[in-house]
Amino acid sequence: MAEQLDPTADLVVQALADRGVPVVRFDLAEFPAALTLAAEHGGELPGWRGRLCADRRVARLEEVRAVYYRRPGLPVLSPRVPDAYREWARSQALVGMVQLLTSLPVAWIHHPDVYRAAAHKPGQLVTATTAGLTVPRSYLGNCLESAREWGRSLGGELVCKPVAAASIDLPGEPPLMLPTRPLHVSELDESLELTAHYLQERVPKAYEVRLTVVGRRLFPVAIHARSAAAREDWRSDYGALEYEVVDVPRDVAAAVFRFMAAHQLNFGAFDFAVRPDGRWVFFECNPAGQWQFVAQACRLPVAEAHASLLQGATT
Repeated sequence: MAEQLDPTADLVVQALADRGVPVVRFDLAEFPAALTLAAEHGGELPGWRGRLCADRRVARLEEVRAVYYRRPGLPVLSPRVPDAYREWARSQALVGMVQLLTSLPVAWIHHPDVYRAAAHKPGQLVTATTAGLTVPRSYLGNCLESAREWGRSLGGELVCKPVAAASIDLPGEPPLMLPTRPLHVSELDESLELTAHYLQERVPKAYEVRLTVVGRRLFPVAIHARSAAAREDWRSDYGALEYEVVDVPRDVAAAVFRFMAAHQLNFGAFDFAVRPDGRWVFFECNPAGQWQFVAQACRLPVAEAHASLLQGATT
């Protein structure tokens, strides 16, 4: 279950198809306009039975063994639904489909409830620290006085990053995702009071690591930035990046698995900075993160690891 244009999901579907595993891929945005659900629950035996149909693709609910849930869209309604009922109808479609699927006794990457809980950045810092990972000192709030005091206590060199994955919509422009940006405490002004701001100490970096974890398999790739923008946030300039497979320190790997267990995750895309002294610093874990770019650059079998996990393998 993923957006229609998702190259990461494409790779997983292809890996399953190469193994002869039947797959039905769909996007929640197709429901109910182009996707039909017909399910029944009996009065005696537990469990839902029925079918999910999209064009010529059909999935029998009782035959489903695993669900790959990766940032699907929202239901798109028929124009026949009156405006006054559209939000109600959309919520019925979304909740009805998701809750039915989550009632199936199958493997997930990831169950929607697990995904929502694991995606919270403030909570991730608590879990990461508890697990034994090094994290940057952080501030979250809209009090200018306390933010300045906190920033000065760190020496003034900070970064500002979004606390939630949200875009800015400007007229005539594509959606804008704000990158992490450096700032000095002296730059903090009254605009900080207008919403919650997420500030962190600026961590010196030798390079960064995108660590993709699938089950018990680790796929660590160093990201070497060759431009000023990429050194602050490598997502700002993909053309200036070079990739290299690296080893994960044993203590970091153990802490990562503790983090995964705490959030009940079987997949995660972790972002680390590696300081010049070699110490790994945890930034965040995206439970639906991109990995196809590092897998392609370094020829890593990440899609195959997903396929194994969805088939029931644990290693």
